[in-house]
Amino acid sequence: MYLTFVFRSIRGMLRGGPAYRSWVFLLACIAGFGALAYSRQAQHGLGITGMTDEVSWGLYIANFTFLVGIAAAGVMMVIPGYLYHHKEIKGAVLLGEIVAIGALIMCLLFVVVDLGRPDRMWHMIPPFGRFHFPVSMLSWDVVVLNGYLLLNLHVPGYLLYKKYRGEKPASWLYLPFVYISIIWAVSIHTVTAFLYTGLAGKPFWNAAILAPRFIASAFCAGPAFIILVLEIVKRRTAFPLGDRVIGFLRMVVLIAGLINIFLLISEVFTEFYAHSAHVASAQYLFFGLHGHNQLVPFIWTSITLNVTALLALMSRQLEHRGTLLRVIPLVMLIVAIWIEKGMGLVIPGFTPTPLGEILEYHPTANEIAVTAGVWAIGLLVMTVLIKHAVDIETGVLRQNKAPAGGLVRP
Repeated sequence: MYLTFVFRSIRGMLRGGPAYRSWVFLLACIAGFGALAYSRQAQHGLGITGMTDEVSWGLYIANFTFLVGIAAAGVMMVIPGYLYHHKEIKGAVLLGEIVAIGALIMCLLFVVVDLGRPDRMWHMIPPFGRFHFPVSMLSWDVVVLNGYLLLNLHVPGYLLYKKYRGEKPASWLYLPFVYISIIWAVSIHTVTAFLYTGLAGKPFWNAAILAPRFIASAFCAGPAFIILVLEIVKRRTAFPLGDRVIGFLRMVVLIAGLINIFLLISEVFTEFYAHSAHVASAQYLFFGLHGHNQLVPFIWTSITLNVTALLALMSRQLEHRGTLLRVIPLVMLIVAIWIEKGMGLVIPGFTPTPLGEILEYHPTANEIAVTAGVWAIGLLVMTVLIKHAVDIETGVLRQNKAPAGGLVRP
């Protein structure tokens, strides 16, 4: 019975209109090119990347940090949907959890591609290796990320299977995991922040405010990304989505974005007003240091996009305009926070080095290709799972019904 469900699900994921098939084909091609680039990296080592002994984290960890926030954002739909029984939002929680699954897969893949010898990961698997739990913050990160992935696989998987069979789900088999996921979602980005703040030799990251900033930016960029997904699903499918769901998420984005800006101002004030010996990294990021200003245009672009997008979201009239005008501020926020929580966070932590050297990091074409491949895999997972969920929720795929040609409109 279950194998039949899996077979029909896979067959349904491969069907759809021309737009759906073209999108899936494009993502598959990009993922293939990324795999080829990674095979080259695996053959020649991390020496073909822009990373060095002095700047040992780069584009991969920057994307990892950003995507942890995207994965955690689904909790902003779970809380009103399940704790406060908001029916409209509860119906869309499924899509938020699928976005979290795709983001978590990308997070784990970015960690793998950042390793010089991923074949040695078995050393961390108990009882074969030494996991160093709970002493190592890295072991905490492994637990929270994989645990959150399992939670998000179980809940929508169980609910969709019951919907497929036309049966009522047993609340004791999924509700406890939903409530656990609320705390777990906050923990994944908190632990990621602790990974940074726990490195005592990197004063740029040694700020107690870093974890709250991570949470605020996650609840800004994550719901913004989910809104983009919901807008596509609403326009291209028959999945029931009310305007109140998107309106609620836009309010979350606005509030979290304002908090994120406030925390940024607080951190900048702390760094520059006292003008301590540890201000060099922040100086390099915002204004350049000794003629080196690679990140300056990016961080000020991020701040400009952030402020402009939040001002646009404050306008109530924008909500009633065309889809494009509603979407542009969200895209601006996602790009702004990707810069801020990616390259704007990782690279200044290594610059200058403990010896006072300034070695600027430039990602290579191979790194960019691998990064694009990982993003393509994550988006492909999101696409096919959302297609599968929409088919089941709208009755296209049922146990006693032959699968239709596809739900996504051409």
